[in-house]
Amino acid sequence: MTDELALSSDGTRLVLARHGQTPSNVVHALDTLPPGPALTDEGRRQARALADRLADEKVLAIRASRAVRAQQTAAPLARHHGLDVEVVDGTQEIYVGDLEGTTDGESRQRFEDVYQSWHFGDIDVPMPGGETGREALARFLGAARHALDGASGGSVVLVSHGAMLRLAAAHLAADVDAASANAAYLPNTGVIVLEPAPTPTGWHCVEWDGLGI
Repeated sequence: MTDELALSSDGTRLVLARHGQTPSNVVHALDTLPPGPALTDEGRRQARALADRLADEKVLAIRASRAVRAQQTAAPLARHHGLDVEVVDGTQEIYVGDLEGTTDGESRQRFEDVYQSWHFGDIDVPMPGGETGREALARFLGAARHALDGASGGSVVLVSHGAMLRLAAAHLAADVDAASANAAYLPNTGVIVLEPAPTPTGWHCVEWDGLGI
């Protein structure tokens, strides 16, 4: 693993949470550019439920992407723990380029074909007019290093985006296979939890919504 695609931890749990529902989710639009839309009423309910779910977590810091939906999702959790939400550039969704804003099945399939190829190792294939998997991983993991900086002995919560989180978590967790990560859709406010481990990647997965982990 090259340095730009590595992530070290000082004993910190990394809790990766997807944002709550947005109008784009309702119509199944590929919506990746920040700041993007706000949460729906259902999305705000999901955000409150996420705060309840993580109420007993020893949260040291709460980070979110530049997208409005991620920051709004993080807000109830931050209030519960008496923390601020820090916006971390680089943790936004995979940029889909020419597919941005589309809702049709053909565009969705083009996205899925490229995304699947990344999970199976061909990370230099680009989205049409968008990012490669390598570019997305490099900027996300660089941002995650910043998100973990100064935290030790508890959990850092990072609220981000489904496709990006699945790709990064599968890359980091030696115990998650490519086929499972590609197939395991992460629902709104779904959570993936990574813990430091003596593995080649330095992490293993202890929880993944949609997978029996």
